[in-house]
Amino acid sequence: MEKLSEQQISNELMQLEGWKREGNSIVKTFRTKGFPQTMGLAASIGALCQQHDHHPDFMTIRYSSVEVSFSTHSAGGITAKDIGIAKDIESL
Repeated sequence: MEKLSEQQISNELMQLEGWKREGNSIVKTFRTKGFPQTMGLAASIGALCQQHDHHPDFMTIRYSSVEVSFSTHSAGGITAKDIGIAKDIESL
């Protein structure tokens, strides 16, 4: 899988509310109403990542937020796989 061009990344991120680029990754922090919702969201993201066999660089869980970061290490940056999982997470 090939890295996306700078223009492709910019175009895709314009369509993904709240997602931003940080270096060679895309990142978003999801806010929740509290710890039970945070844990539910984290579990749902984890299950989706397992289905896609594409796992986050990191997932930070706080009382009322979950932050996730994706990149494709084998490609050395952001690919369509990262954008695809971000879109699927948005549909949760």
